[in-house]
Order: sequence, then structure tokens, then C-alpha cells
Amino acid sequence: MLKVLSSTRALLLSSLLLGSSCITPSVFAAGSGAYHSNSSTSAEKFYNQGVTLMMDKKFSKAEKKFRSAIKKDSKLAEAHNNLAYTLRKQGTKNYEAALTHYNKAIYLDQKLPEPYMYRGVLYVQMGNKQRALEDHQTLLDMKSPLAAELEYVVKNGREKTPEQFFGVSNKL
Repeated sequence: MLKVLSSTRALLLSSLLLGSSCITPSVFAAGSGAYHSNSSTSAEKFYNQGVTLMMDKKFSKAEKKFRSAIKKDSKLAEAHNNLAYTLRKQGTKNYEAALTHYNKAIYLDQKLPEPYMYRGVLYVQMGNKQRALEDHQTLLDMKSPLAAELEYVVKNGREKTPEQFFGVSNKL
């Protein structure tokens, strides 16, 4: 009953907001009642292009798309997560920047498990197993299946091969 009321309220809210020229109903996640501004729609376009490039392991090109998405919507946690992933995949010189973006993704959405997973992987790569174990515990507390994947990395000191893309955020 509460979910139906929430959905009804979301539809009423969205219909009221649609009268404003700056709001469009680009994406309604199931049960979320979310709406996005025109800049978010543009951010999602860049973000989704970045996901495609990242899955094709074109990390440098994907990085540019994720940066463009963040310029349009700096609060898009998934874009920070995937930007961090693409930076990490481009080598050790990018580890600090990757860590910054994993932290930003977590700050923006503490319930998003993916940045905890790959921040933990990054900590292992940086030689900080204790911090990786803290992220592992967070994933366990969240009851996320990504906990098992991070546990593998902590135990083995490396990611699974071939690349599995366990902790990246999918298209919006």
C-alpha cells in the first residue's frame, strides 16, 4: 500500500514539475519516482557512452565520457565509480585520482556497492589490505554479492581473469 502511495505521489509530483521547462521525465526507475533535469539527461547520455567504451576496454575514451558526464551532473555517483575504474585500469600513476573518485561515489551514494568493491581492489593494488578488508566488511553488511568477489581479490592479490566487470556500474 505504501509503495502504491509513493508511486502515486511521484506521478503527481512529476506531472506538476513537467509544467516547468527545465524538467523532463527522462528516466523513471522502478519505484523511485525520480526525475532528471535536462543536464542529467545529457549526463546520462555521456555516462552510457562511457559504459559501452569501458566494456570494450577502451579505458582512455571511456574516461573522457565519464568526465563529460560528471561535468553535466557532478552528483552522478555511478559516473564517479566508473571513472575511477577506468583510471585504475590505466595504471598506477592514476591510483590516487581513482581513489578520489571511488570516495566521491561513496560519498554521493553510500548504498551503491560497486565503489566499495573496486575501491577494495584498488587498496589491494596499493598494498593496503586492511582498508580492502574494511570495504569487504561493508559489502558483507550490505549483503552484496560483490563481497565474494572482493574476498577473492584480497585472498589472491589480483582480480579474476579474464576481466569480469563485477564492480562497475551499468548503464542508466
